[in-house]
Amino acid sequence: MKNLSLLVIAAFVFTSFVSNPDKTIKEIQFQNITFNQALAKAKKENKMIFMNVYAVWCGPCMMLKKTTFKTQTVADNFNKSFINIDINAEKGEGIELSKKFQVQAHPLMLIINPSGKVEKRILGYVKEDQLIKEVKNFLK
Repeated sequence: MKNLSLLVIAAFVFTSFVSNPDKTIKEIQFQNITFNQALAKAKKENKMIFMNVYAVWCGPCMMLKKTTFKTQTVADNFNKSFINIDINAEKGEGIELSKKFQVQAHPLMLIINPSGKVEKRILGYVKEDQLIKEVKNFLK
């Protein structure tokens, strides 16, 4: 029985490496930086900012994080094209940013240019294909 358990574990580990051998990132990489740092980085790298504004009590916000943001297509496109930041609307800098950008519902995703102007607002839960369609004009 012990040998069978070890065999099952070994098979699981092997298949997880085979199914993703190059260990590519399969989710949006949100950077742990302030909004002003994101603006500076966006200017330097000539990119737009993707800002996800959420609340911890918001079910659709959490679903975005568990599903849409963890798909390969979204991850590849967003990590290449945007400076990604994740903002809790009810904590720290998020309180002031929510006022500044007139956040009145969650989830809210904003595409912001390097000058700080909102170019696109996406409200509510969206699936992978919907999100890509919404931001297609901003993808590199």
